[in-house]
Parts: sequence; C-alpha cells; structure tokens
Amino acid sequence: MDALTRSAREWSQARGLPLDDQDLPDLVAAVAGLADALERETASLGMEQVAAPFGQMLHALAPAAWADAPAPAEVGALDSEAWVRASLAEIEQAAPGRLAWVEVDAEAALAEARQRDDERRRGRVRGPLHGMPVGIKDMFDRQGRVAGWGTPLRRDSAPADADATVVARLRAAGAVVLGVQHMAEFAMSPTGWNASYGPGRNPWDTGRVSGGSSSGAAMSVAAGHVPLAIGSDTGGSVRLPAALCGLTGLKPTQHRISVAGAMPLSPSLDCIGPLAWSAELCGHACRALAGADAADPSCLHAPVVAGQPPRRLRVAVPRWRDDDPMSGAMRQALDEAVRALRDAGVECVAVASPYPLLQRAGQLASIVLAVEAAAMHQRWLRERADGYGRQVRRRIARGLLVPGVDYCNALRLRGPFLRRHLRETLGEADALLLPCTPDVAPRVDDTLGDDQGRLEREFALLSAWTRGVNYLGLPALTLPVGAGAGGLPLGMQLVGPPLGEDRVLALGRLFQRTTEWHARRPAACAQSGHQATNKETT
Repeated sequence: MDALTRSAREWSQARGLPLDDQDLPDLVAAVAGLADALERETASLGMEQVAAPFGQMLHALAPAAWADAPAPAEVGALDSEAWVRASLAEIEQAAPGRLAWVEVDAEAALAEARQRDDERRRGRVRGPLHGMPVGIKDMFDRQGRVAGWGTPLRRDSAPADADATVVARLRAAGAVVLGVQHMAEFAMSPTGWNASYGPGRNPWDTGRVSGGSSSGAAMSVAAGHVPLAIGSDTGGSVRLPAALCGLTGLKPTQHRISVAGAMPLSPSLDCIGPLAWSAELCGHACRALAGADAADPSCLHAPVVAGQPPRRLRVAVPRWRDDDPMSGAMRQALDEAVRALRDAGVECVAVASPYPLLQRAGQLASIVLAVEAAAMHQRWLRERADGYGRQVRRRIARGLLVPGVDYCNALRLRGPFLRRHLRETLGEADALLLPCTPDVAPRVDDTLGDDQGRLEREFALLSAWTRGVNYLGLPALTLPVGAGAGGLPLGMQLVGPPLGEDRVLALGRLFQRTTEWHARRPAACAQSGHQATNKETT
C-alpha cells in the first residue's frame, strides 16, 4: 500500500492535482478496496459483455404500463396569489428555515401567481400544479440567472440562456417557482453538509441533519414553506432528506426525467425527482416532468400514467438478516408497514434479504460516481482547489485514482446486476420494500470533524440502502413509516421495476390512505438564536 501511495503522490504532483498528503493513504486504501470488490464481480464477465445503452435496457425490461386515467376535473390552487404570499411570509418568519433558500424572487413569483389566477378566471387550468408555489434545488438553470450548485465558485459564471427542462415543465404545468434552495456543495454530501453555507438542519430537530444533497428542498417542505420541491438523486439525494425530514420523495427510473440544464454530477446515475408530503403530489409532479426531451437525447419517451391497478398489488418483503444495517425501531416500523399493507389488501411475498446485492451494487455505484464527478471537476480542482470544502475535495479526488478499466467494468456490470435483481428479488412483485436509512437523522455534530475516514464510513452507512438502487436505475418512492428516537421520522422505500412509477405511486397512495405518518408535522420549525460554529464553515 505504501508503494501505491507513493505512486499516487508522484502522479498527482505531475498532473498538478491537489491531493493532500494526509488524505492520500486513506484515498488509496478506499480505491484499492473498491478495486478488490470489482475484481470479484468481473470474474464472471465474458469478453462479449459490453456496456449496453442503459436507458434502452431499462425500457426493454419494463413491465407493461397500466391504462391511464383522466385527471380530476377541478384541480390547482384556487387563489395562487394568496398561497404564494403565505409561503413568502413563512419563509421570512422561519429561522433556520431561511437557510433552506439561497434566493427567493418574491416579485416575480407574485406576478406569476397573478397570471395563474387570471388564467383560472378565464377558464384555463393547467393541471394539479396550477398556481402552486414550489422550490427548486440550486442546480437548475433559470434564464438570466446563475445556478449556484452549492458553491461560491459559480458566482462568476455566465447566466443561463434558458430554463432547465424541469423548470420549464414546472412552469408549463402552472407551478409558481419561488426561488432556489440550499444544497450540499456540488451535491456531494448525503447529510446536507456545505462548507460555505453551513449544514442543512432538520426542522424536526435543528441539532440533526436534514439529509442531502437536496437539503433545502426537504427543509422547505417540512417547515411548511412550500408543498412541493424538486431535487436530484445520484445516490439517494432525494430519498435521504425526504426520509429524515418525514416526507415523501420519488427517485424516478433512470432517464425518465430530462436532466437538460441541470448540474451534472454523475451522468450515468443522476436523476431528478420531487419531494412533498404525499405520494399523490409526487405523482402529479412526476407526470408533469417526465417525457422525452430533444435537449436530453438520453431521456426516455415514457410518460407516467395515473391509472388504477388492474389487479391485486404485490410487494416483496425481505427476510431481514441480523447484520442488515437498520435499527430496532426501523425494523419494527417496517413490520408494522407490512401489516398495514396486508390489511389494505396487498399481497406480501417473502424474499431473501437483498442487502448483499445492494451493498455490492452500491460499491459499483461509488466507482461510477467517483470517476464521473472527478472528470467534471478535474480542471477546477487543479485551478481552484481552495474553493472546495475538504470533505468534497477529498470525495471527488478519489475518482482521479480509479483506473479507467475499473470504471468501464463497473458500467459493464449494470445489466447483469439489474437482471439478477429482477429475477431473484423482485420477481412478479410490483415493488420491493426496504428501509431508506438505517435510523433517524444523525446529529449535525457527528457529521463534522477532522477524521475524514470516519466521516466517509458514516456517509456510506447513511446511504447503504439507496446507492445500489441508483446503480440498478430503478424507481423508488420514500414514505414516512414511523417514529424513532425522540419522535424523529423514519422512512421506507418502495423500489419498483423499470418504468414502474405507476406501481410504487399506487402503493404509496394506498399506504398513505391507511396510515397517518405522512400527516405528522414538526412541532417546531425554528430554533432561535442558533449561531454557526467554526466547525460548520470549514
């Protein structure tokens, strides 16, 4: 290992890359561990196994979509201006709620709300999102504005020429975009950590993390600022904050929603999805956002339907192993969720724990994410390294050390892993039930410090149930499922087949008709007098 570290040091110095000497041994060990895991997986690959276009593979393996159903006749906000004014007032009153927002454009939002109200008076209602105030993660282009990406490094970037596709589609659906929201630096933290702007704080307990990287999206909905926010999910960044803040969040099938005009982190894994209180509203948002886009050739032509199930729904329920990473409270909450689903008429089918496969898929996802993120950031790391927080700089730098052959093999394995999951775990079920996180939100102080190796292990544990799902490219709906220590929210996932949003959303709506977890709200959404510590801004 010492020889590898010396080689990595010499290589990084020759390339002018800012790999810290104190971090190199840990980084080399982490990359070597991933390489060992990959070598075990590739032993069964033949030379004929290539990395096929993954979107086409997902489309080919998708079950038949259900028949669509008409939208309700009367939808949308009845008084958009009043709703937007109420949202703006909530944002101004709530601390740390204001941290959820990077920028709020009140005048533009009110003007847009008046336009939506005028349309309604003239008989034009665009759909369920008509007149609804929403927030968007600070990674989406808005015409004439600079998307911040969670870093001061973007301040001198050129304004966008056009809205990102998801922003344009939100507006086309009648939603009113209030502004942009806090996010982890370059979307690189599952806790919501941001070295420049402070950590994302959980409205249920501001001493706890919000989860990330779509931290502001979750904070704003949980604090009551907006009913809907749009985030991104590369390894769990919609689902983790949704689960930790007691919300519903949808990670769609890979390539289902256009990423045109969105910050790239790992194009092979990036997804865009909604966070809200209910599966119903997440479904409305997903239907508004999904569909082919000429600006994103990888985006699938696969509209999301809203039909009723043609038969009894089926859920695959794992037989948990003793060492599956979850608390006793989480396991109990999942058991109660299974009982609720059975009582609602869902057929629950026992399957072996999928965690061993998901753990391995998560390791492969880490290789893909590390290399693709490093490719995006290599020039800035060389020229502007001081502008990165240490946590993020270290996580990105790891990808610079991964051999190209390992990256290619990680992509080649996606198809075999997906087919194995569908064959051995999901089978004929409509969804697989999983925890989203091992337990409730960690304390903010536990996610800070100088021991970067410990932090990496904590981050890996937090996303243990989510990263592998991104590697498989599957849709996953996170739902509030119970309360853990201190009454903090617990969240579960329903993971569907390719293009199976109709299935997970139907199950989510059914679960939320028979339970009340999604109706819980934080007792207090603010903690006055909080001051950022030095640890939070380094």
